[in-house]
Amino acid sequence: MPVLAWSAIDTVLLDMDGTLLDLHYDNQFWLEHLPQRYAELHGVSRAMAELELQPLFERNAGTLNWYCLDFWSRELRLPIRELKQEIADLIALRPDADTFLAAIRQAGKRVILITNAHRDSLSLKLERIELAPYFERLISSHDYGYPKESTQFWDALQADIDFDPMRSLFIDDTLPILRSAGRHGVAHLLAVRHPDSRRGAKDTEEFAAVDDYRELLVGL
Repeated sequence: MPVLAWSAIDTVLLDMDGTLLDLHYDNQFWLEHLPQRYAELHGVSRAMAELELQPLFERNAGTLNWYCLDFWSRELRLPIRELKQEIADLIALRPDADTFLAAIRQAGKRVILITNAHRDSLSLKLERIELAPYFERLISSHDYGYPKESTQFWDALQADIDFDPMRSLFIDDTLPILRSAGRHGVAHLLAVRHPDSRRGAKDTEEFAAVDDYRELLVGL
């Protein structure tokens, strides 16, 4: 676990899915629940549903469409919002994420959520997990029209919240997004070792990673 130089950090930028919330819900939805409901509602086999969905997933990965519930509702002719509600009981906070949020807020850090989640998905999760009070802002990449993987997102964020990248910490479970933040000049970058509690550790490559949020508070 890294020891953070908290005296050199004013702003904490945090991802949501896989970082503060267990990624199990999202993986279960996209990899299991959606293919099953697609098969049922379109009258095809589960195997055929996966064959039809896989190229669409691959084509849109890393784009704003990938995260857009409106796009998938049109593309798949399915009520995606309602389908996400069907397994909403799986939405869960990662261990001690709330302890971490409360501590950094209490320490006077500027705390901002930046997520690729569509606003409807964000709302669904905020109904289940009380995250909003910890944050100065809750920003969806859909607000800017660019995903966090894009340099345009970081330019738009800079113009919107006027933060100092050199005095900012950003935690995310997606490595291309962390690299995009690094290109923008964000000095303190952390990945997440276990974004999905039901899966094994993730190879975070060049990035140090969070295992235990309580340990990040050393020196705060």
